[in-house]
Amino acid sequence: MEIKVFAGTKLGHVPTKEEFDKIGGLTAGVCYLPDTIAKLFSEADENTKKRESRIKDSGHKSPFDHPTVNLELVDIPKILAMILNNESMYTTSEKSARYRRMALPDDENKAYEKWLPIFAQEIENYRNNHKGSEKWLTESKIGKLAQENARYLTSVFTPTSMVYSLSYRQLNVIYSKISREIDFLAGKQDIFSKKLRDSLVEFASKLESLGYIDEKLALNDKNLALKLFNRTGRQIKEQFGECYTITYKGSFAQLAQAQRHRTLDYAILAGKNGQYFEDVLANDSDDDFYLPPILKGSKYQAQWLADCKALAEKFPQGMLVPVLERGSIENFILKSKERNCTAAQLEIDNQTTASKKKIYSRLSEADPELAAEIKPYMSGSRCTYPDFECPSPCAFAEGVKGERII
Repeated sequence: MEIKVFAGTKLGHVPTKEEFDKIGGLTAGVCYLPDTIAKLFSEADENTKKRESRIKDSGHKSPFDHPTVNLELVDIPKILAMILNNESMYTTSEKSARYRRMALPDDENKAYEKWLPIFAQEIENYRNNHKGSEKWLTESKIGKLAQENARYLTSVFTPTSMVYSLSYRQLNVIYSKISREIDFLAGKQDIFSKKLRDSLVEFASKLESLGYIDEKLALNDKNLALKLFNRTGRQIKEQFGECYTITYKGSFAQLAQAQRHRTLDYAILAGKNGQYFEDVLANDSDDDFYLPPILKGSKYQAQWLADCKALAEKFPQGMLVPVLERGSIENFILKSKERNCTAAQLEIDNQTTASKKKIYSRLSEADPELAAEIKPYMSGSRCTYPDFECPSPCAFAEGVKGERII
């Protein structure tokens, strides 16, 4: 057995489309390898180009997944980051609004700066009233948690930055899906669709300028759509078995966290007439926005919801959206090993627990043997799991039991 490196990322190197095409053309020859890979890779360029052209024409595009590109995306809207992070075959590192302040328009910044000290004070009060929380709720942690909660008021169109790595072929697939979405949104007059279309048009143009778009690789012959938006137009039925389908309401921020679990599928469900958020703007309901538990029943609850509504047309990250989640039970357990933890965002920690309880309840009736596989994970945070060892115990009782409100 041997393992050899035949290509790799080189910091500072900007590969050309010709390099990517050559790697795809060469690796396509491995399927019919007559000799060694070394001999194949030293073949005449004209042979490689012929093979490259032939497989593109045949629609066999997978060899072009071998070459990858590392992209720096600067000042892209958060919703676009969510779109990209909901596609397959990628690696992403994104600037976190949980831990860093973002550049915000005046109205959002005013609300953010208003709530930052309020959350900090409420969290400090919580610490003072909960013995044993001091180790976890340090001064630094209080500041980060205040930012995590205040960012619910920032728009899902707030600019963010990220590093995004994907294959040459996948870049073309995403370009084709975005082009399809641009066409779909062309006739939409709602605020969200207009803002989203403008962002996608600019992004598609920037992708074109990189020089990697290939007419044949970007051919959307299967009519693929962006995975973030579910427009089936039919009622989604929840299902519970070896694989599950579950629906719930969660904020944009919570959904962005959930997308990190790439073995599970996530989508925002369309509302009436294929629209997503027009009902929210029209209803003016308290139930359309996430209420941080630490504010529930406090003197700040009404203020918080009023400020959310005032920013509704900016689509704050605390706006609740209908989420569709699908996957296998094994992969859901893996998700709970990440998100049932005091280090996780509280909303996704609680949502994971709520989904787990629902899945367990339904399986207890339909498939007791499968329910028994989930039972060991029902008692609290992941540090209570029989097959998980926490690398940095928080020693925070409410967190361990899954009862924290911050």
